[in-house]
Amino acid sequence: MTGWMTPALADVLAHRIRHDVQGMHAYAVQDAAGMIKLDAMENPYTLPPGLQVALGERLGRVAINRYPGPRVDDLRQALAHHVDLPPGCALMLGNGSDELISLLAMACDVPGASILAPVPGFVMYAMSAQLQGLAFHGVPLTADFQLDEPAMLAALQLHRPAITYLAYPNNPTANLWDAAVVRRLIAAAAEVGGLVVIDEAYQPFASRTWLDEMRAEPQAHAHVLLMRTLSKFGLAGVRIGYLIGAQALVHEIDKVRPPYNVSALNAECALFALEHADVFAAQAADIRAERDRLIAALAELPGVQPFPSEANMVLVRVPDADRLFAALKAAGVLVKNVSKMHPLLARCLRLTVGTPAENAQMLHALRQAL
Repeated sequence: MTGWMTPALADVLAHRIRHDVQGMHAYAVQDAAGMIKLDAMENPYTLPPGLQVALGERLGRVAINRYPGPRVDDLRQALAHHVDLPPGCALMLGNGSDELISLLAMACDVPGASILAPVPGFVMYAMSAQLQGLAFHGVPLTADFQLDEPAMLAALQLHRPAITYLAYPNNPTANLWDAAVVRRLIAAAAEVGGLVVIDEAYQPFASRTWLDEMRAEPQAHAHVLLMRTLSKFGLAGVRIGYLIGAQALVHEIDKVRPPYNVSALNAECALFALEHADVFAAQAADIRAERDRLIAALAELPGVQPFPSEANMVLVRVPDADRLFAALKAAGVLVKNVSKMHPLLARCLRLTVGTPAENAQMLHALRQAL
């Protein structure tokens, strides 16, 4: 640190910024300029030109001189219709799922509260706990990336967490958990008075949704929240997440939501997208089909082990993750090196499913590197 460091600033850093925050690493976003971007599980398809024009004209009419108003309520209602909101449930909006995760930690920050999740998993679960001053308990998955049910049940009894996160499908392993195991964990969380959050960020690419379970057994899920995002739907740049759960529960959590957390422009973009949901559904179908082709092609490469996927990403174990990551980057293809995220991910890369052309270039670069 040079240039702007003064005694006053040094004093602020030493005494006013939390020491644990100073010891943290910020969420890393890789520089993707000029590269095929296959590192962040984004939908690779843009809006068709005609819809781009229509959206631009519509956004030009938004009253950006005013705070967001009724259109945000319109979006909440449109999403409720889109998901066929179960009776007795409410829906809360967030500035992406990340904000919802932070708000949940804030709302549940009672003395002794903690957060529990299987690991490896989405890093924001642990980060939100740390930033809110809560303990985080990670329970390792089995060697084949399944929930370790005995270990999860033991952790629930020992720690009695305020929140248990179950990503469905999981990131970065891309698999869905065994439904019977999830049901038993939900029941065990109820016994210790904790919430369960089912994170369905990758739902457009999965073969099933836990919302069906919530609809079929509402009483067993009174302490369960289901979280989704429009990022994987195709609106990563718009930042819209939403939370579904029992009305009484969502009502309390909504009290910690900042006013106007969803911008008028973002709300209008999301409403426009929901009006053209068939376009995004077709894109998701293309991505699912391309995912299957990609897994088959990866399985034919020497020393490469792709794992099953229910998301728009594929986890692969390779002979040397660091070397192959660097080789792909040198070839203009950016993926995610997760090999050091957790011991279970040793030698693993995470590949976003791109367009057919992008995937072909990635496979070509991978073959050359191997």
